[in-house]
Amino acid sequence: MRYVTNLPYETKEEEHVTIPMSDGVRLSAHIWRPTSSDQEPVPAVLEYIPYRKRDLTAVRDSIHHPYLAGHGYACVRVDLRGTGDSEGVLRDEYLEREQADAEEVLAWLAEQPWCDGGTGMMGISWGAFAALQVAARRPPSLKAIAIASFTDDRHADDMHYMGGALLSDNLAEAGTMFAYGTCPPDPAVVGERWREMWHERLENTEPWVLEWLRHQRRDDYWRHASVCEDYTSVRCPVLASSGWADGYSNAVTRLLGNLDVPRKGLIGPWSHKFPHLGEPGPAIGYLQELVRWWDHWLKGVDNGVMDGPMLLAWMQDSVPPSTSYEERPGRWVGEPHWPSPHIRPETHPLTRHTIGPAQDATAAPSEGGAAMTVRSPLSVGQFAGKWASYNAPPDLPYDQREEDGGSLVFDSEPLTEPVEILGSPSVELDLSVSEPVALVAARLSDVSPDGAATRVSYGILNLTRRDSTESPEPLEPGRRYRATIPLNGVAQAFPPGHRIRLSLSTSYWPLAWPAPKPALLSVHEHSSTLTLPVRPVEEPDEVPSSPFGEPEGTPPLAMTQVTPPEERWDVKRDLIDYRSELDIVKDRGTVRFEDIGLEAGRRAHERYTAVADDFTSVGGETTWTMRFRRDDWDVRVVTRTRLTCDETDFFVDATLDAYEADRRVFSRTWNEQVPRDLL
Repeated sequence: MRYVTNLPYETKEEEHVTIPMSDGVRLSAHIWRPTSSDQEPVPAVLEYIPYRKRDLTAVRDSIHHPYLAGHGYACVRVDLRGTGDSEGVLRDEYLEREQADAEEVLAWLAEQPWCDGGTGMMGISWGAFAALQVAARRPPSLKAIAIASFTDDRHADDMHYMGGALLSDNLAEAGTMFAYGTCPPDPAVVGERWREMWHERLENTEPWVLEWLRHQRRDDYWRHASVCEDYTSVRCPVLASSGWADGYSNAVTRLLGNLDVPRKGLIGPWSHKFPHLGEPGPAIGYLQELVRWWDHWLKGVDNGVMDGPMLLAWMQDSVPPSTSYEERPGRWVGEPHWPSPHIRPETHPLTRHTIGPAQDATAAPSEGGAAMTVRSPLSVGQFAGKWASYNAPPDLPYDQREEDGGSLVFDSEPLTEPVEILGSPSVELDLSVSEPVALVAARLSDVSPDGAATRVSYGILNLTRRDSTESPEPLEPGRRYRATIPLNGVAQAFPPGHRIRLSLSTSYWPLAWPAPKPALLSVHEHSSTLTLPVRPVEEPDEVPSSPFGEPEGTPPLAMTQVTPPEERWDVKRDLIDYRSELDIVKDRGTVRFEDIGLEAGRRAHERYTAVADDFTSVGGETTWTMRFRRDDWDVRVVTRTRLTCDETDFFVDATLDAYEADRRVFSRTWNEQVPRDLL
């Protein structure tokens, strides 16, 4: 990244500005804005997230907020209620109170003498969720949003459930927020009230995984803040981006296809990162694109930002399997709108362990054919990587050949010419199962001539949700059903000599929680199909080879690494007691923020276990340690959440311990039971 200091506007910053809410709670904001805005008001751009602006996101914030401020914007980074230096308690994600607070923040910003009355919202992940959800509420000052790595559907396409199957990230992300939501504010900012504010959080927090498990169907809990329920509610322009390695690779194209407002989409090869910090690379000059976006929609500059393709996507070249990539080779392709006229669905029958020649996508599938069967071991999924990659520790899927040993595998013939796909593949199965609750995981892989298999995309379906995630129904063992499994969106090139592989399994642990019992899946050939969204190679790319500038931002905040970070991703198998384990450590070490004299440490440890093929032996555990220290102020929060099950129930055991120095000042334990609902 190129760091720049010579910007069009001289800026100033206010580190802790309190914004009053209507119920008396005060939120804490960090504001960067042009010095000239005291006399010449400018638009304001809000980023609204719970991840602690004063310390834990301070370095990242220092790269892009001063950069945008230096181009003529008041950039405002607000800690959500109950996080960082804001008052109150954060009780769950995306609640009505959170969104009402955001509307009040925008109204406050629009009224400030240094703001011209116009606002935008930006962010990644939670910040992007917030921007899209608030846009659907149409606050009067909000003129445009720019969002990265998000979803418009909280139930079907988020970290909680996929195809009605429970994701392990449901536990992992609940553990993250259990830790973040119980950390104290900084006494240097809030004064002597810090301990009172901290204990309010400690006493009023419970593990969010409990609430998320209480809603195993698509109900009003998930419909709330899911913009897909009413796309017409969004009336402002939207710049939407994500990455193919992210868990959120699908929502960009859904917004492009369903919104009726000015909109642009951008999908790179990245994991869960802003595009200017994108990993795997190439990262792009995203902040320059944001300046153009805000200049047009907040300042009325006629700069052609809406010219060109509606969607720019990175067409990924074939690569060997790896859990991490520094760069993904490929090229940018552009689509004039979405759905794209360049893309045609090609439907292939599944016959005798092969993917047959393409047939007319509108033709009725052939009936009959022999049934092929599989009952997958729990080991299928140990090399699946994370639902959403963060590229640290290395968390992408590894070589799929070992996974394929417990799967039903269909290969194409070696390709005689290149094939490129852009969009969401899908699998339609004519199937039967031996149990009333069962899941199917479908994986699409690029198989090289030497046999190495690189996963390209995947999808999961809890078959009890085959017709409805609102009203699931148990399966009748032995009865034939039709079920469609959508796979995650992707842009991928398959070179000549390679094969395209579809793999089907009845388990995918620990990425997804298994069914209560192992099920035998029977798939009927001829009447089962794979549909690929083929973008003919001869189609024009419609973009220059390098449509973006080099990534740039302002110099990052000074920080010293006091103790080293640690990253670990271990797969273990004990062949005496048949216990398998995935052990993940993500330890940022201790860092010192030189400008405020604060040391902060974060360590997350996830462990997922199973014994042999006992589907009720699976368990997940996430432990977080958060520590903050300055002079004689030394505080620590340790959270632990464990999720286990039997055939009928989930069991949540959790602890929360808080310390001042080495003295424990708060402790609480939860032992809860939640019934399984056809899951």
